[in-house]
Amino acid sequence: MSANIRKIVTIVEETRTEMGRPVSPPTRRAAAIAVIENPFAGRYVEDLADLIAMGEELGGLLTQKAAEALGIEGPSAESYGKAALVGENGELEHAAALLHPKMGAPVRAVLGKGAALIPSSKRRGGLGADLDIPLGHKDAAFVRSHFDGMIVSVSDAPRANEIVVAVAVTDSGRPLPRVGGLKKDEIKGEDGLR
Repeated sequence: MSANIRKIVTIVEETRTEMGRPVSPPTRRAAAIAVIENPFAGRYVEDLADLIAMGEELGGLLTQKAAEALGIEGPSAESYGKAALVGENGELEHAAALLHPKMGAPVRAVLGKGAALIPSSKRRGGLGADLDIPLGHKDAAFVRSHFDGMIVSVSDAPRANEIVVAVAVTDSGRPLPRVGGLKKDEIKGEDGLR
């Protein structure tokens, strides 16, 4: 089953200064967000295979749109994250079905790698509710400069029978990082940690 997409929203943030200091080059992050119909809204369904398949479909689509919004090729992305927000007639397991079993492979295919786990969050909310997308370096989870997040919302979603699904990618870490840890130029990229 393909996702019934009502709309796609793309958001790009570019930070040029932080605490009065220039950020050069600017840090940039983008989120591509799909508002989809929840085929299981309002009822308990044991088999969530349709949502799992939709997650696989949306993973590639949204990752490609986020990379394009940044104007970069997928392999140039540095960090990533994913999140889902179910409307009031959905359940958190619907978000989990979209995000976890099969979404990761197409995200990584667009980005050319991605040894680290893709940070994720899920919640329930109404129209315009915030969705916090956690971010981490795509190849090495211990790169502290890339521990971050992006808060997004869609003013008219999710409706009671909808799910908001988002993938975020960045071309950098946080502005002016200085809390130590593994630096991105020290990444080995072998185990997803270092």
